[in-house]
Amino acid sequence: MNVLVLASTKGAYNSLRPETEIYVSLAKMGVCITIMTQEDGEYSARFLEHGISIINAEYKKKIDFSVIKKIKQVIEDKKIDIVYATESKSISNGVIASFGTEVKLVTYRGTTGGLYRRDPSAYLNALNPRVNGVVCVSQAVQRHVDKQVFSSKKRVVTIYKGHKREWYDQGKLDLSEFGTNENNFNIAFVANVRPHKGLIYLLEAAKEISELENIHILLMGKAIDKEPYNSAIQNSGMQERIHMTGFRNDVPAIIASCDVLVHASTRKEGLPRVILEALSCDTPVIASSNPSSLEVIEDGINGFITPIKKYLAIAEKIKELYENPKKLEELSRRAHEVIDNKMSHEITAKKYKEYFDSLVDV
Repeated sequence: MNVLVLASTKGAYNSLRPETEIYVSLAKMGVCITIMTQEDGEYSARFLEHGISIINAEYKKKIDFSVIKKIKQVIEDKKIDIVYATESKSISNGVIASFGTEVKLVTYRGTTGGLYRRDPSAYLNALNPRVNGVVCVSQAVQRHVDKQVFSSKKRVVTIYKGHKREWYDQGKLDLSEFGTNENNFNIAFVANVRPHKGLIYLLEAAKEISELENIHILLMGKAIDKEPYNSAIQNSGMQERIHMTGFRNDVPAIIASCDVLVHASTRKEGLPRVILEALSCDTPVIASSNPSSLEVIEDGINGFITPIKKYLAIAEKIKELYENPKKLEELSRRAHEVIDNKMSHEITAKKYKEYFDSLVDV
């Protein structure tokens, strides 16, 4: 089977790995993989090591005739069976390039929302009749896509973007550089902050737990040092114990050094990678009750689920773990089980192979 992947692979190595390792594993299974991506990407050397051909491409426009021409040529030259496109601009160019060919076209969907029948741009994406299949990153995403597609012939499936614990085995970090240490109760929050990431609700929760003197909060990511967060920190009663780290390349090591991760998102997301990173590091998660989080977090088993936008519930669960080290140890011990089973990379790669095989066999 010959598969052409249309994807951008620019970015941090850790963030790329859950996707790019799928292509490596497929190559190990005997699938002939060609990827049209940036040839200077972080993963290029690993692709080449495993016999994956790289064709240089940048996806800068929804419709780029030079890219479309190149895709058509690759389909013809390499006798491609499946084109798999992973982002909106690669998808739209892949849709146009696939017309007039026998290739099966598969798109990836990683977010809930944003794909609607009434939106004309959706027909340069998964709703185009030329698209044979859609891989959704979670059941929550699939439920949304299923409501929008017209044809039962379009194969919409959920395949989790699996992980391996060893990917995040960076050890623990000395947190003293941030003004805390392992003897404190440390809370991690990770996001390039936008309002829906829910940071404000963690900071409101901080007011409720400020009397617990050895609780510290580490805020990792961009755009945190601004309003309304600065004011919320100053009014939290624990401003000296809330630490902004900025962007970090060693986020897994910091998460592994913390007692709990808070993920307070206020709207549906595909499958939050930071939750899977935390569980891989044996760090339990307090997550808001978005459908995708419910697919990963078992309340009271590997973390807690709290109602969306309810900062008092976040504070209550933090306090419960702070006051009950035995419960915290129990959640930590079981955190990685979902990674070893339901969310494992091996299962992901196997399901991709089976799915692609099923499309080619039709």
